[in-house]
Amino acid sequence: MPRRAGAPEVNAGSMADIAFLLLIFFLVTTTIETDAGLDRMLPPIEPPEEDVIIKQKNIFQVLINKNGQLLADDNIIGLKELRVKAMDFLDNNGDGTCTYCKGKKDAESSDNPTKAIISLKNDRETKYGTYITVQNEIVGAYNDLRNREAQRLYGQDFTDMEATYLNPETPSGVRDELKEKVKRIQDLFPQKFSEAETSTSN
Repeated sequence: MPRRAGAPEVNAGSMADIAFLLLIFFLVTTTIETDAGLDRMLPPIEPPEEDVIIKQKNIFQVLINKNGQLLADDNIIGLKELRVKAMDFLDNNGDGTCTYCKGKKDAESSDNPTKAIISLKNDRETKYGTYITVQNEIVGAYNDLRNREAQRLYGQDFTDMEATYLNPETPSGVRDELKEKVKRIQDLFPQKFSEAETSTSN
């Protein structure tokens, strides 16, 4: 009886083709999530022609330390208090020139919404999630006040109007109608939000 030489060899000639097909399959079917990023405009490179004098009382300073604690106008506050305090500052109407404001008219706080500036500064070791959450609360303060005025003037929220206006699928006629309304509300409470240079903790 003849002796066998060994087990038959496996034909691996088509393995490269199979691997290539699997690679194409995963490339086609896999979805890659992309971050939308932050909607922020950088300041112009050119310095202003005239020096702008800003009163200290018209600046609402918010600081975030490396532990995520908030300091607003030299007072430690919780995250839930930030939006209310920012709204009180923006809506204060210290000089009495704002006819639509409902603030306390505190002489030590902002003169009116057009002069009010919110400044945010964080430590280099601040967690990214904390920083974004604080940003959202500040932007939320602007949106809440804008929604209030949009309801008073047009019977709908500003955020809905803005979303419809910015939607590329919105008909041009509707967008033209919304453009003036959105700009008017933005002018009532202009978003003067300054993000100061980050600091390093000692």
